Amino acid sequence: MNNTVKDTMKELPASQRPYEKCIREGEGALSDSELLAVILRSGTQGVNSLALANKVLSLTKDTAYPGLLGLMRLSLQDLMKVNGIGKVKAVQLKCIGELSKRMASASAKPGISFNNPETIAKYYMERLRHEEQELLFCMMFDNRNHLLGEHLVTKGTVNATLVTPREIFMEALKFHAVFLVLVHNHPSGSPDPSEHDIQVTERIFHAGELMGITLLDHIIIGDHRYFSFRSQGLMNEYL
Repeated sequence: MNNTVKDTMKELPASQRPYEKCIREGEGALSDSELLAVILRSGTQGVNSLALANKVLSLTKDTAYPGLLGLMRLSLQDLMKVNGIGKVKAVQLKCIGELSKRMASASAKPGISFNNPETIAKYYMERLRHEEQELLFCMMFDNRNHLLGEHLVTKGTVNATLVTPREIFMEALKFHAVFLVLVHNHPSGSPDPSEHDIQVTERIFHAGELMGITLLDHIIIGDHRYFSFRSQGLMNEYL
């Protein structure tokens, strides 16, 4: 935006008002700041919602994730540093980010297949690639490829000493699962497995052998990238 942004939206020509533009041209025609302005609805004294939206986006300018993507990594406190963003607007913005992640997961869920790591990675990608600490999930399937449920195993460093097979298989038995898939993220953005990741995979696989429940894969989520132990042939080493 230029430096002559009006104090109120009513002072802008109708052609420049995001709300009217959305009705006239559709939401796809709005810029990132215009979309945020519609969500924020109102600005503060001397600053309209469009200028306020630009101020919010500027918080991410010098970060590794500039623009809308960076908003998901801002805390409530970060957002509230902007004059005009109080607790209510900050919560709205955080909820919009969470909503987008859940919508991405919901759209990917019908296509999940334990035989296709890409479908699982797609399901978890938006949910996990923004996380700043590691989360380890266990997905549970029946023998017809139906997802029975998922369980958050641990939050923090995924370490073989912290991941207990007992907790995983108690959940698996509860759901009458036949197959398991482990999924966790690397906040660094690189999905390459660590030594701890390999140890966790081997430990859960062999525990599953005793229980009659097969660990089919361990998928690591990076930033728009993933690593599948099964696709790389690493699961065969445990057979």
